[in-house]
Amino acid sequence: MRIILSGGGTGGHIYPAISIANKIKEEHRDAKILFIGTKKGMESNIIPKEGYPIKFITVSYLRRRFSLHNIKSMAALLKGILEARKIIRDFKPDVVIGTGGFVCGPVVYVASKLKIKTIIHEQNVFPGLTNRILGRYVDKVALSFEEAEKHFKNKDKLVVTGNPIRSDFFNVTEEEAKAKYNTDPHIPLVLVVGGSGGAFKINNAVTYILNEYKPLKFKLILVTGKRLYEQTIEEIREQNLTGNHKIVPYIDDMPYALKASDLIVCSAGAITIAEITSVGKPAILIPKAYTAEDHQQHNANAMKDKGAAFVINENELNGEILYKKIEEILNNEKILKSMEAASAKGAIIDAADRIYNEVRKLLNL
Repeated sequence: MRIILSGGGTGGHIYPAISIANKIKEEHRDAKILFIGTKKGMESNIIPKEGYPIKFITVSYLRRRFSLHNIKSMAALLKGILEARKIIRDFKPDVVIGTGGFVCGPVVYVASKLKIKTIIHEQNVFPGLTNRILGRYVDKVALSFEEAEKHFKNKDKLVVTGNPIRSDFFNVTEEEAKAKYNTDPHIPLVLVVGGSGGAFKINNAVTYILNEYKPLKFKLILVTGKRLYEQTIEEIREQNLTGNHKIVPYIDDMPYALKASDLIVCSAGAITIAEITSVGKPAILIPKAYTAEDHQQHNANAMKDKGAAFVINENELNGEILYKKIEEILNNEKILKSMEAASAKGAIIDAADRIYNEVRKLLNL
């Protein structure tokens, strides 16, 4: 089996591709897998560390209005199509899988024109521009959210697979997680994460809570993001850095942190939501403003409609509002349990298996 995977720019496109690759390797140890990305994207560093080969093509994003940048982007796209064609013809894949980002556009498009089987995976409720265009050409569209179906015309191509995440989220028990984080059964743990790069407004809201409301009836772990850590620490009064609360730039054991927590406060990226539902935790979602296609707002609304999360818009967020919402949830056992059940119900824990099965169907295996 020979597979090309393409997706890049952000972790939200890259990590699902890695999960799919790992599943294929698990089932077919002799499978040949090649990634295609860009040198500027995060994939150029992440993919080699995962042990997979990667080749690069030229591609650039498009702005919504006419500009010199768009003219240059179109020239880059044409170059990228030619580069992708050469890589695909040399590698001779059985299937090409795209997981989003501009880079997968020319790769999947060329593969479809060369009559190679193609799949795209869409992580968000509102699909990105690249995947909406590619939906016309591919053999199968794998969706993370059922709500995304209305944005694609060819319904017979659609299959809801969920968003593939690391197996660690299913292997760690809650007892192990709580022991690792030394939680107190009488003090709820609230984990606050603003995404891999952090979120300035979320950090500010938590800073306000630590400075103005004390003693808190819950323990806080704030993951600031590396670039915002020093600034956040400086704004928290020294006496409020003591006690049970933790302020850290990054967490490298997220499966443990999520399972140890009673409530999650975070942005609304697709991977984050998949991880939260995989451990069945309630959330306060704060979708980042100005994301592409406003996709985080759509993701958050889908979770809200299921009863698994409350949503606070980023432009309305402040410390007082966040504190009141945390207290409202933690002080109402009925709300807490209802949200936990809704979160767990929305989880798809076999997403990688489902996508792999679509590959098998396309190849008649």
